Order: sequence, then C-alpha cells, then structure tokens
Amino acid sequence: MEVVLSAAAGDLVSRFFSFLIGRYSEAPCSEEKHAERLQQLLLRAQMVVEEADGRYITNSGMLLQLKMVARAMYHGYHALDTFKCNQLIREGTKEVMSSGSFASYLATPLKRSRANAGVSNHQVDNNCDLQDALLNLETVVSNITEFVILLGGCEPMFRRPYDTYLYVDNCMFGRWTEKQQVINFLLQHNPRASPSVLPIIGGYLVGKKTLVAHVCNDEKVRSYFSSILHFNGDNFHMVETERCTGRALVVVKLVSEVNDEDWKSFYWAVTSISTESKVIIISRMESLTRYGTVKPIHLSRLPDEEYSYLFKALAFGSAHSEDHPKLTLLAGEFIKLLDGSFVAAYSLTNGLRTNLSLQFWLSMLKRYKNVTKNNLSMFGEHPSDRFKKRCAVDFTNFLPFPRCSTTPYASSN
Repeated sequence: MEVVLSAAAGDLVSRFFSFLIGRYSEAPCSEEKHAERLQQLLLRAQMVVEEADGRYITNSGMLLQLKMVARAMYHGYHALDTFKCNQLIREGTKEVMSSGSFASYLATPLKRSRANAGVSNHQVDNNCDLQDALLNLETVVSNITEFVILLGGCEPMFRRPYDTYLYVDNCMFGRWTEKQQVINFLLQHNPRASPSVLPIIGGYLVGKKTLVAHVCNDEKVRSYFSSILHFNGDNFHMVETERCTGRALVVVKLVSEVNDEDWKSFYWAVTSISTESKVIIISRMESLTRYGTVKPIHLSRLPDEEYSYLFKALAFGSAHSEDHPKLTLLAGEFIKLLDGSFVAAYSLTNGLRTNLSLQFWLSMLKRYKNVTKNNLSMFGEHPSDRFKKRCAVDFTNFLPFPRCSTTPYASSN
C-alpha cells in the first residue's frame, strides 16, 4: 500500500512540475496572442468611436455606451503600449539599455515633490494588465452591435476637408460625451419660454473653453443661432440688446462670485433678445451652478490612459508609433513629467512631431527634465502646479527651441 501511495504521490508531483514548466514556457506565446487579439479589437473600437464623433447623438443611453467604449479603447491602447515597451526593454536590454545616452534618460530618476512622479529605472508603468484590458474590451465590443445599428440612424455632422485632414488637432479627446451633451442642450427648445442656462464647471486648464469652442464651431450650432456672444465677469452686464436679433448663444466666463442682482439684469437682457436664446457659464466655481436651469457639466483632468493616448497621437501625428518603438518608450517618460497638462502636451508635441529622430527626442527630454528640476529647486513646485497658480515658470533650458515658448501657458481655461 505504501508503495502505491508513494508512486501516486511521485506521479502527482511530476505532473505538477510539468504543468508549471508548460505554463511558464507558454506564457510569452500567450502574451503575444493576447496582444494580437487586443490590437484587432482596438481597431474595431476606434472605428466606432471615430464614427460616433462625426454623428449627432441625442440618445443619453448611447452617449453612456460611447463613453464606456472610449474608456475601454484608451485602456487597451495603454496596456498594449506598456506591453510593447516592456518587451523592448526585456528583449533589447543589451542593445537598448547599454547604449549610452538612451539608457541614461530612462535610468535616472527625477526627484519630485509628489509620489509616483519620477522617471522609472528601466521599467515602464505596468499597472495596466494586458489580459484585463483584453477582457474588458472584448466585453464592450461584444455588446456594441445595437449601438452601431442605432448610430447609423444618427444625423452625420458636416466636416470641411480641412477639418478632416487635421483630425487629431480638432477632435475632443475624452470629451465626446460632453460635446454631444452641450450640442443637444443648444439645439433643444427652451421648455419654460425663457433662456436655458448650462454651467460648465471644472478646474484650471482642463479644457472648458476648448470644449465650448469646438461646440460653437459646429455647423449646425452656428446655423441655429443668429449670433454667438462672448462675455466675462467684467462686461457680462453690458449686453447690447438692440444690436442682436433672433436666437443668441451667450457664453460668459466667470472667475469670481457674481452678485444676484447683476445676474438678474444680465438674464433679463438675454431674455429680451429672444426667449429661445441659450446661456453657457464657464467657471471653476461650483457655487455658480445655482444660475443653471439644467444639470451642470463637470470637467476634470483626463485619466492617465486617455492623456497617454492624446500625447502620443499629437507627438507622432500621421506617423505610426509602432514604427518607432524607442520613441514610444520615450513618450512614456515625457508623459510622466508633464503631469497631465494639456498646454504642455500641445506645446511639446508641436516640436516633437517635426522631427522623429531619437537624438532630437532625447535632447527635448533632457531639456524638459532640466526645466522640471530647476523649478523644483527654485520654487519647490512642479511647473504644472505653477501654471495652475499663474506663477512664473523658469523655461531657460528651452530657449534654444523657439517652438517651445512659454506664451501658451499664460492663457487660462
């Protein structure tokens, strides 16, 4: 009996080790298959998202599903890029990491005053699991049939060829749902025979004015209103009603509290233009939502996956990031330094996109790292924090590159 048990135990142990060996030997192959499958699903998801961006969607359920598809798509792209970058590091360690300056930029951490802000040591952030992203996207895509059918019945937007050619610069990354919500608000009849008011609330430089600018540039919106007026807290009470006829879209940017009597006077002036006029409030102050007649739209900074997608789309332009694996790896280092800043992303990528050589990108990364280091040393703050406070930022190290000026940072949003 003991001999039988011993033989059985030995067989089980042997099978267990065989299972472990087989599992880990097949893991790379499995990862490759997951990456290939994820790439295929991402193409399908991207087609749906881009098609939806060119349609007027009035169904709130469809807008919610569009947001889910977009999030799964960004998550998938982030996971795929992370996998490819880690694969580049693992497989090309001798060639890539021991080759002079390229390795030094990835190996030297930058001390910063916040957690998780340094440049990694030969590693790419691997919080995003390839298999989880694949499962998430498969679930979303498998339930997308009805959405695509309904999308075909939505009215297409008019786009000039120029807009199509510059699609990357004109699309709203991560703001499709909000853009559609604003357009739907503007094109609906006012239910109370008085101007409807939509507050758009969000932090500094999260894209509030950009969102409204894209909406105001929509052909259907422009043809619906006879005039589009822009005011701020200093002059919003100076609406010249006699110079306006027909429906008016009034956009008012408020950076401080407003007196209720001043608001009543402003609202009466807008009403006297037309009861079908609309008002959009742009502000960082939650208290101003009290003037809204509809549910406010709140904007926050983009999630990391969406910001990563935005930066790479802007940096590579019409080129494919797959053709530049080392630059994709460097893009991750830029993203860590920029701390989610829209302005910094657009300013830097304007230069990066013009020259897709490794040496140029390394030079730009070195300069921006020095800018960040100098500001941390001089002010004890990251440049993005100083932008938000509208404080001076030292850009001395960027002076040799005229494309990367500090001028855009003076604007507020």
